[in-house]
Amino acid sequence: MSASATAPQMSVNEPLTQLPAWKALEAHYESMRNRHLRELFRTDPERGRRLTLEAEGICFDYSKHRVTDETLRLLLELAEQSGLRARLDAMFSGDRINITEKRAVLHTALRAPRNATIVVDGKNVVPEVHEVLDRMAGFSERVRSGAWKGFTGKRIRNVINVGIGGSDLGPVMAYEALRHYSRRDMTFRFVSNVDGTDFAEATQDLDAEETLFVISSKTFTTLETMTNAQTAREWALKTLKDEKAIAKHFVAVSTNATEVEKFGIDTANMFGFWDWVGGRYSMDSAIGLSTMIAVGPENFRRMLAGFHAMDQHFRTAPFEKNLPVLMGLLTVWYADFFGAETVAVLPYEQYLKRFPAYLQQLTMESNGKHVTLGGERVNYQTGPIFWGEPGTNGQHSFYQLIHQGTRLIPCDFIGFAKTLNPLGNHHDLLLANVFAQGEALAFGRTAEDVRAEGTPDWLVPHRVFEGNRPSSTLLLAELTPEALGKLVALYEHSVFTQGVIWQIDSFDQWGVELGKVLAKKIIGELGASGPAAGSHDSSTTALIEWYRKRRG
Repeated sequence: MSASATAPQMSVNEPLTQLPAWKALEAHYESMRNRHLRELFRTDPERGRRLTLEAEGICFDYSKHRVTDETLRLLLELAEQSGLRARLDAMFSGDRINITEKRAVLHTALRAPRNATIVVDGKNVVPEVHEVLDRMAGFSERVRSGAWKGFTGKRIRNVINVGIGGSDLGPVMAYEALRHYSRRDMTFRFVSNVDGTDFAEATQDLDAEETLFVISSKTFTTLETMTNAQTAREWALKTLKDEKAIAKHFVAVSTNATEVEKFGIDTANMFGFWDWVGGRYSMDSAIGLSTMIAVGPENFRRMLAGFHAMDQHFRTAPFEKNLPVLMGLLTVWYADFFGAETVAVLPYEQYLKRFPAYLQQLTMESNGKHVTLGGERVNYQTGPIFWGEPGTNGQHSFYQLIHQGTRLIPCDFIGFAKTLNPLGNHHDLLLANVFAQGEALAFGRTAEDVRAEGTPDWLVPHRVFEGNRPSSTLLLAELTPEALGKLVALYEHSVFTQGVIWQIDSFDQWGVELGKVLAKKIIGELGASGPAAGSHDSSTTALIEWYRKRRG
């Protein structure tokens, strides 16, 4: 496989809303908008089994969606007419499908087996990927075994990952998700926010002699990360006194050897990655070093195997039996035809408490775009808002709005057949809630049902559940490293599918740039005296002056 020298063109010549399948879906929506799931299930007794797909150890029940066979047929036609197959093949082949940055998109290479061949600019990148993984594994084992000592000869007992965005959200989510498999005699923490409180709280009870910092920044110039890194350096030297100690207490995940060396980190302890790895797709690269130290190289590689299994499924399964494709198409169906603005991700597994936050970057940074690949303003919705909390906590906060509010919020319920921490009947209660919530959202409770329970007439409207609220249920056997990899890759490829349909570039993120540029300018102004510079609007100027007077 080889990368093309220039960015590939979209295989679709027509605007999305002019595609025959899109127009057919618009007409079909008019016949579906008022159809109730109660009717769909009543007229198809086998619907629950028929609209369930099992693949790669994931049971995906999509029967509680407001779709018919005709809906699914038209959505699959939309995928075909949008050139999904060609774009999918182009991504896996290493073509430069990130056209605004002229880069390949090859996070899938990070979990390819050693014998795979993926060529970018005439070079097979797989050996480089495994060389870095092997170096990560060797270093992780030295830290975990105590062979790697701090400057004063003490073993490392604390690891702090310093990064932001994809260099933080991925590692912290994976650590929390796989904490069951982590070293319990070590402490792992994550610093991302430039708010000094984040660093202060992460280090306040730690001994610098036993602490290792993993500084994760591709360029080693990211403002927030390097501000925290410099603070970490000062914190460590306050105890260790000697500049030579930095090399024993800091390692880098970066590609900028010059800046890494200038910081005082031995470049032998610098773990690199490539420009074809986007930040939000990097948790299975060297960015995952802190995760590997926590769970061990074997479990990390098991996670990579899960990623790869889902990659292969996405690449080879026919679209009608393809988990990420179906999930992505359903998201498009609700966002663009029903006007749904959000998707709730509801993992009934406490270890996945950071999974919705991780998905927020993956989905919204990828598909929060307002122009097509050709630079034209879109005239349809892209990138719904993703959010959520682990169950059953959410049931006692925001589920009220999902059940009886005025907004349509499709939900993804995630559950596991086995718990990693069996305690009494806790897990049965947990899964009972998974199944109950999906049922309640779909079918609700009619006024007749409520009256039959003896409810007085004045109270009946308040106790009615309209139902017809769509949801998916994803069930897996157990939260293993492989299962986590499959789940993350499932959402990665669902996001890709959505982006192809919407004809946008899911792999750039220009929207984060303007705020950074303005912040750098304002930083200098905050320390100045006298009136604020006149280059801002009156609101920003007044806020700067207010802060100057009161910051102490």
